[in-house]
Amino acid sequence: MPEIVFKGKEYVYNHHLTVPYRPLRVDVAKGIGPADLASNLIIHGDNLHALKSLLPRYANAVDLVFIDPPYNTGNEGWCYSDGVNSPIMKEWLSTNPVDGEDMLRHDKWLCMMWPRLVLLRELLAERGSIWITLDDNEVHHARGILDEIFGADNFVATCIWQKNYAPKGSAQFFSEDHDYILIYAKDKQVWRPNLLERTEQMDAVYKNPDADPRGLWRPNNLAARNFYSKGTYAITCPSGRVINGPPTGSYWRVSEEKFREMDADGRIWWGEDGGNIPAPKIFLTEVKQGRTPQTLWFYDEVGHTQDAKKTLLEMGVLKDQESTITPKPVALIERILALASEPDSLILDSFAGSGTTAHAVLKTNTKDGGRRKFILVEGEDYADKLTAERVRRAIKGYAWVGTQRETLLEEKINFTQFKKAADWLARIEAIKVKEGFSEASAQMELGGWVAPCSAEVKEEPAQRAGDTQQNAVPPSLPAGSPESPTAGSPNTAQTPVKKKRFNKLNIELKDGTLKVEGEKRISEMVEGLGGEFTYCTLGEPLDIEKLLSGESLPTFDALGTWLFHTATGGTLLSAPKDAPPWYLGEAKDAHVWLVYQPDLMFLKSPEAALTLSRAKSFADWGHARNAGQGDGKRHLVFAPAKYMSNKQLLAHGVDYAPLPFALYREG
Repeated sequence: MPEIVFKGKEYVYNHHLTVPYRPLRVDVAKGIGPADLASNLIIHGDNLHALKSLLPRYANAVDLVFIDPPYNTGNEGWCYSDGVNSPIMKEWLSTNPVDGEDMLRHDKWLCMMWPRLVLLRELLAERGSIWITLDDNEVHHARGILDEIFGADNFVATCIWQKNYAPKGSAQFFSEDHDYILIYAKDKQVWRPNLLERTEQMDAVYKNPDADPRGLWRPNNLAARNFYSKGTYAITCPSGRVINGPPTGSYWRVSEEKFREMDADGRIWWGEDGGNIPAPKIFLTEVKQGRTPQTLWFYDEVGHTQDAKKTLLEMGVLKDQESTITPKPVALIERILALASEPDSLILDSFAGSGTTAHAVLKTNTKDGGRRKFILVEGEDYADKLTAERVRRAIKGYAWVGTQRETLLEEKINFTQFKKAADWLARIEAIKVKEGFSEASAQMELGGWVAPCSAEVKEEPAQRAGDTQQNAVPPSLPAGSPESPTAGSPNTAQTPVKKKRFNKLNIELKDGTLKVEGEKRISEMVEGLGGEFTYCTLGEPLDIEKLLSGESLPTFDALGTWLFHTATGGTLLSAPKDAPPWYLGEAKDAHVWLVYQPDLMFLKSPEAALTLSRAKSFADWGHARNAGQGDGKRHLVFAPAKYMSNKQLLAHGVDYAPLPFALYREG
């Protein structure tokens, strides 16, 4: 198989093995619901370290990975920050951020992605799949490393997502309207996509003109181009018309015997008069109850980039300084969930960004009553204020904030009208007065017209958006006439300012069109989707030297999770409710125990040792739990010390694994 070569590959090839294990540290105040590492998770921290921290609990357990990594356009300002033990790569740390002038930016991107993809593959279940969004900058390189890590045989498809709904006039060559979605399976032999829901248009072609008791059907073509030796017979229609054979260059799809059998079963349609070319019936009840997914995804089905940004603005989590982020639309992730998840699936996004994946998971669960869980990892500083905050608002509900616009004036300005600029400015000023953005003078009426001396102003259409017949713009009137606002009243010098209907007025002259638009901010409450999540950061790495000296003692859960995965290669699930103290969990071939407290005095005491009574109690509990399952599993016990010989322990089915001696020694 061809191999992709890039600078630094030899150093990152096994870098995932050297990444330290950092236990997850819960921040209760930033989550929703009880703290639970088996629940939905949002993790703030370096995603390479976070993936390593997830391995003990989630190895081979993730059903769907979706990631939206840096596209490496040269304008994103992403940084290479992995601590690889290589002089070349240590130098890279001083040349951040990676930009378009960096001649090694593609090598750096590949070095960044390699160990993360390796860990993501370890986290994927055997029936799992990974979906990656990219553009032309790195999609070809990504195919190369994905073929190596996942296997070229596990490549499924490349989908094209139409991300823009209109061409960009500023494009130098072509307006780039699409992104790619690369899809790989952990094992393509066992992975299959789900069918999408059938559309109304698909079902609309099914009719039942002959009142067939089997229900709706559509006619199919009896002829096909593929050669079929038994598909050349003549057919006599019920009307007496004789069809000598299939159309030139084609063959009947079925043999004459099969055709007569279908006709006898009422599965052939001859037309209203019985003289049409026969058409086999395809019944709606007999077709796939779904549609096969296609590789072209259009924005009217799965959204576009402006939809995604609009959602964040409406939720109130996107600020001006964050406007350069490029989130994905919820509908796009919903499509991926529809194809690659089940109601109880676990979904992981290690480049979480604005949290779209969690939002889509919550929304999908609401629609189908599913219990999908998500794990998000975000390393940027906005992990709390953007990523998690969006999920909080999606769960609890939020005040929808949007903009409502109303056109107050829109006129084409030609050269003749341009010479009457003063008149147009006067009309604009009149609109400003009418909408409460300016005070009226003695020569201005709130209805929107001006009568200075003998100047005339053309009538503005009465039924403009937002106008009524009562506030229509009247024609110009002679100054001093009875109807004139300047006639007969000493109080016309100042008219009270009208209450504003809009937050601001936008006045624009573009492409020969003068446009005045009122803009109003509106808000309404959006109902929450429900759910909960636990917010975590990454704790200090488990350092064997600090563990030996007792300088840094991890929690029981942190050490136990790491030991369980290291010793068994398995995933540590939640312990059963009736489990006794010191029990970690059940592996394929053993029950695993840890006699430990993060207390140096305890670890030095006899209470921390594995004794005969403790070993017997572990064995008895295991026999009771595995009753009726043969001899039962062995017991692997981690403890600082033991007061029994290995022979005595083996008699009870116990294997002893010592914790570091220096941890509990005297002195």
